[in-house]
Amino acid sequence: MMANLLSIFEPSSSNFLFPLNWFITFLGLMFMPFIYWAFPSRWSLLWNKITCTLHNEFKALLLPSHTGSTMLFVAMFSLILFNNFLGLLPYVFNSSSHMVMTLSLSLPLWVTLMIYGWVNHTQHMFAHLVPQGTPAALMPFMVLIETISNIIRPGTLAIRLAANMIAGHLLLTLLGGTGPSLTYSLISILIFSQILLLILESAVAVIQSYVFAVLSTLYTSEIN
Repeated sequence: MMANLLSIFEPSSSNFLFPLNWFITFLGLMFMPFIYWAFPSRWSLLWNKITCTLHNEFKALLLPSHTGSTMLFVAMFSLILFNNFLGLLPYVFNSSSHMVMTLSLSLPLWVTLMIYGWVNHTQHMFAHLVPQGTPAALMPFMVLIETISNIIRPGTLAIRLAANMIAGHLLLTLLGGTGPSLTYSLISILIFSQILLLILESAVAVIQSYVFAVLSTLYTSEIN
């Protein structure tokens, strides 16, 4: 039963050894040229307002010499948000619920930050392993704990995003599968609950993309 439920999230069609459903991830690139020649609309002005707000918020977490990197996190937020909302559409492959995509976003970023931090800020990275005010007897344990917590960061980022995306879709699928066996009076309740869950999933899509970008910014600020 669980294998059948999880199989709905797997790519079903492929060509040249590449799943065609993964192309939905790059669908946002088709809309980018419209920004450069189309007249500004309410949607484009709203999106510009959102990106500017995120840029100012991320800039406050970083040093002035690293404020240019905020565009990376804004772009990451936009990519995750776009794919999260695409996954809410019927018969659309939800790529953000797969560890292949989420880990591909978090792991290269974490490796780059670690290389940059240990090469350019070695003393700061060593000092970060032992919080200020730690007793001497607890220092070896704190170094071990901080090292483990630092290593698992890309995994926690990837699992948090994938688990939150797949949990809501599984719940929607389970409730939708009970529709043919219900009476007409219960179907209206089911449809209403599905609509509420869809609204909740829309909020989760925004929140998880924001959390992923904010945590990435916080991890970057720790190496400065």
